[in-house]
Amino acid sequence: MKALLAALIYIPLITALVRIPLARFNSIRRTLRERGELDQFWRDHLSDVFAQKYQHCFPSDIFLSAGSARERLYDYMNAQYYGELSIGTPPQKFTVVFDTGSADFWVPSAYCISEACGLHQKFKSFLSQSYAHGGQPFFLQYGTGKLMGVVAKDKVQISNITIDDQEFGESVFEPGMTFALAHFDGVLGLGYPSLSVTNARPVFDNIIKQHLVEEPVFSFFLKRGDDIENGGELILGGIDHSLFTGSIHWVPLTEKNYWQIHINSVKIQGHITSCHSGCEAIVDSGTSLITGPIAQIIRLQESIGAVPTRTGEFLVDCRRLSSLPPVTFSIGERDFTLTAEQYIIKESSREDDLCLSGFQAMDLGSRSKPLWILGDVFMSTFYCIFDRGNDRVGFAKPAAHTTKKFQRV
Repeated sequence: MKALLAALIYIPLITALVRIPLARFNSIRRTLRERGELDQFWRDHLSDVFAQKYQHCFPSDIFLSAGSARERLYDYMNAQYYGELSIGTPPQKFTVVFDTGSADFWVPSAYCISEACGLHQKFKSFLSQSYAHGGQPFFLQYGTGKLMGVVAKDKVQISNITIDDQEFGESVFEPGMTFALAHFDGVLGLGYPSLSVTNARPVFDNIIKQHLVEEPVFSFFLKRGDDIENGGELILGGIDHSLFTGSIHWVPLTEKNYWQIHINSVKIQGHITSCHSGCEAIVDSGTSLITGPIAQIIRLQESIGAVPTRTGEFLVDCRRLSSLPPVTFSIGERDFTLTAEQYIIKESSREDDLCLSGFQAMDLGSRSKPLWILGDVFMSTFYCIFDRGNDRVGFAKPAAHTTKKFQRV
């Protein structure tokens, strides 16, 4: 009897749904634009290295080149959504981007020497009773240089669950201005273990291993509108059926590192304009915009009347929104259509202002299988479900009470 009671004591508490509220903030790109510093920022940094986030996951015949839109996806220049978690005993709070486009988890160390770390919360390992020093160095390549640090291990609390012995990176050097301007302290990757640079078990994999949730599933509901504090939710352990209407359309993964799926075509007003022979796409919460091959995106921008700028952005007259055509992604046996109000980013309430196109150009992938990135512009249009148990992604139409007209960044 005593043995049975002892065994019961160590049965982990399984939580049905773990809810992480997400806040939405101005992107680094917008902050630089408002300061009049965006042009100078691009002049100060190389434009041919920003695709390195995805480089190591593709065969040698892959080509990667930066085009007119010099957006560095892995610099989180357009990242908008972040949430809170705690590390250590007693807990130390941090804000992180929950990024399906990476697999590593890092926050600034108290020993970090960079300006960026001085502007953010830093992890003080010497204050944590549950801390274990790993000692393994790690390097993450960013457009402005390498982020460097050491791997450690500690308790991590996310919402109402605690992950024991979670490996994470303590950054001691963060390159460039991007992290200094960021509203978040670190990044928590939700990709597959094969994507990890530090070779640590990703956080969600540990959540599954420690039986902290009922299902090996997480989902994003990214909210748009003027309510900055209420940016939506990341839900761990299942699906919230109140957030969507109709059925879930499941799409199998074609690769298990990123959350990579197959797109049949991209259409404007029923006519295929891109991805004629099919293409691959990564569903990536770590970037805001929708990315596609340079030539195809330029044609798409011309179709919606978007005009390029010196900084690689494409702008449209906000007064023309009602006349812009919808853009449809054919995925599996279903069409996923974005209206102009959904793919155009409106940064001001003035109707005569210019609006930002939600599409950006970048050549990434093989010549036979060009790669697209379905970022937050796409993800905020649908309720997005990531199923590790069945290696698939699900999309559903948001419930009517959850939608608002414009996305503002």
